[in-house]
Amino acid sequence: MEQKEKKADESYCSSCGEIIKTEAEICPHCGVRQKKSSSLHGEKNKIVAALLAILLGGIGAHKFYLGKIVEGLLYLCLCWTFIPALVGLIEGLIYLSKSDEDFEEQYG
Repeated sequence: MEQKEKKADESYCSSCGEIIKTEAEICPHCGVRQKKSSSLHGEKNKIVAALLAILLGGIGAHKFYLGKIVEGLLYLCLCWTFIPALVGLIEGLIYLSKSDEDFEEQYG
């Protein structure tokens, strides 16, 4: 079997491992949509998420940062009860206790 070399504008499919163009949204070999990190969203930093949860968790800032808009709105609607602030503090500590890989897998 012939081994192909990957060029600069190519990457590997996240599902089947075949070489595909970097800008491809869907693998032409297996049809799986490729995960892209756009410059708008980018990777989420666990320290930033933890600080937002601890300091501004009562208004759901960390949920908005992590892209969970509905949960962020729920925190915002219930901010007068101080329950979201307590939950945000706990979530911030959980974020800090996770490894970088676990955080990226769950929230990235």
